Amino acid sequence: MKTFIKLAGGIGLLLVLSSPLTLLVATTPVVFFAKLGLGVLLLALWFLKDTGRKGITAGGFFFTSTVLMSLAVLALLAFANFVAAKRAPTWDLTRKKIYSLSAQTESTLEQLKEPVKVIAFIEGGGGPPVLDDLFRRYQERSDKFSWDYKDPRKAPDLTLKYQVRSGQPTAVLVKGDGTPGESHTQLNLARLGSPQLGEQELTNALIKLNTVGTQKLYFTQGHGEWPLEPSAPGEEAALASLVALKRVLQDEGYAPEALNLVTRGEVPRDASALVIAGARSRFTEPELKAVGDFLAQGGRLVFLAEVGAEPGLDALLASYGVQVDPGLVADVKTNPENPYIVITPFFGEHEITRLLEKSRANVVFPITRALTVLTQGLLEGVTATPLVTTSDSAWIEASMAENPVLDSGEKSGRLPLAVVATRSTASVANKRSDEARLVVFGDSELMVGAFGYDPDRNLVMNSLAWATMQTQKITIRPPDRDISTLDLTPDLLSTIRLLSMDVLPLLLIGVGLTIWLTRRAR
Repeated sequence: MKTFIKLAGGIGLLLVLSSPLTLLVATTPVVFFAKLGLGVLLLALWFLKDTGRKGITAGGFFFTSTVLMSLAVLALLAFANFVAAKRAPTWDLTRKKIYSLSAQTESTLEQLKEPVKVIAFIEGGGGPPVLDDLFRRYQERSDKFSWDYKDPRKAPDLTLKYQVRSGQPTAVLVKGDGTPGESHTQLNLARLGSPQLGEQELTNALIKLNTVGTQKLYFTQGHGEWPLEPSAPGEEAALASLVALKRVLQDEGYAPEALNLVTRGEVPRDASALVIAGARSRFTEPELKAVGDFLAQGGRLVFLAEVGAEPGLDALLASYGVQVDPGLVADVKTNPENPYIVITPFFGEHEITRLLEKSRANVVFPITRALTVLTQGLLEGVTATPLVTTSDSAWIEASMAENPVLDSGEKSGRLPLAVVATRSTASVANKRSDEARLVVFGDSELMVGAFGYDPDRNLVMNSLAWATMQTQKITIRPPDRDISTLDLTPDLLSTIRLLSMDVLPLLLIGVGLTIWLTRRAR
């Protein structure tokens, strides 16, 4: 009985002292009054039964001091929580890191030399919480970033200045402080307000706004290559084109354009790089000469091989130390269900893949040919380096059977899937640059299906950045975040607060007091 009385006093004191917290987090004051009343009744029971006319006993004194010490500890914890809340530390525990900025975003913000500001034109002049959260993360990373909401009906001067149409929610990213040298670009407000796409939209706009000049990328056509635009309407035609790649390139300041070497006769002088993506038929001799001259003058070529196709570039590639092997790469160990889809985390030592290796990314080559790094018959000054390799269990399947098996005589082991090569052209007359650069991939589908898989997208985009000598664009981009959301109503959120901040902690303390007093009574 004495143990019960002491326990009632301790729990009553806890209920009374924690009642103000309940008033803050509960949806109705009924819970607060019920908790406070129960606490007062328990304290009254303890005072009347445990002290009585004999005064406070030694046991009561020690019990009271223990409770007070516990409350002091709780007060310290509350104070520490208050200080932490003021300093606003955050931890992103989500699987896709949806509340963390990517490496590309952080480096872009660090490189800002002028103030930038987002002006979101929304009727009513207020923005949704998802936009506030996005802008706040950018501002915490750079004091040169700011944002503001404007009601287009109340700011006709700004809507006219930035050509904002009435009734159409939009946003403008402005660089500068309003001087005549100010520049701006429009943002897609729907994408900006998406948890999956907001960071991509804003970071790409920052890159585009700070890019000096446009990098022209020419994609060869006329040999069955993947087209830049869908050949017909519909999703199937879009998936069989480079339309997703084209949008990403434009977002990062490139200008992709189709090129027919038969009609043009040469690679244009403004070409930052030439891309041959999945050529199926042979190049003519004049076309081969145009590509060869382009590289010899310090041009940059990105070549993506196609399975079973021979476009006639073997001699040119071999002179730069790269050979495209026949057959398909298979690896039963890394992908038993489909050995022809090669998954690998193995990268060569190169700036293109350094961040991918650091993040322990796996790249996926859907259907790929293997490459060989040559050491003989190269042009003077050529250096070739493996960029991506398979695991040791891979091999080149010559028969391309449905269930591939490593046969005697088939090449196996660590096989290159991507190779880079360089050659100094500083002394060449009529040069385009001081160094020719070549990137060769064994799989052309990297540019088609890569953009739903972050590591592949970063591999392709970093290769293009290296080829065009834009090392600042070699980074890890904001991922496509396939997140799940839960809509919390105010009542549900209040209930969660009450349970987590009030009921559960008090329940744990009550259980602890019960166990301690029971053992003490024995």
